[in-house]
Amino acid sequence: QGEMHALPAGRISGVAAYRVTAALRAISKTMNCRLVYGISDFGLARDLGVSVKQAHHYIAEYEQEYPDVRRYLNGLVETAYRQGYVETLAGRRRYLPELKSPNRNLRQFGERAAMNTPVQGTAADLIKAAMVSTARKLSQAGLSAGLILQVHDELIIESPQSEAKQAAVILKESMEQAMTL
Repeated sequence: QGEMHALPAGRISGVAAYRVTAALRAISKTMNCRLVYGISDFGLARDLGVSVKQAHHYIAEYEQEYPDVRRYLNGLVETAYRQGYVETLAGRRRYLPELKSPNRNLRQFGERAAMNTPVQGTAADLIKAAMVSTARKLSQAGLSAGLILQVHDELIIESPQSEAKQAAVILKESMEQAMTL
């Protein structure tokens, strides 16, 4: 996952990915995550502990380097205004009546939800599918190993040492094949 944030950090800051520092990677990680929430210059400045001017610069550089991200997010908002809802990749819908509100703050909340739901909701769909698949495959294999915890995009299995390698293979396959992207 470090590389996922190192590459954008390097592109935005103009340094090779292998020269990206932990501080630059942290900025990139925050931006990658927060842009999906429709963060403002002010919000990013607060999250990173930098000036609003510097945050504006980071956002402008990011959007220049990755224009398709902004197009995608804007397209989600346009679709939400047109349809009144957005969907996850699995087809779950989130209706957004806030978009019809005369209250600007409520409309902006709806726009952020329109950007966030397809991404975060699809991630939730994916991890749930992986959990179901993992539990089914562990049972079918006759293992006593079992899922004990899910944290964000991680699944944790408790297993006797003798089953650990087989359980790890099942978990890896279940997570990689949970959904076609």
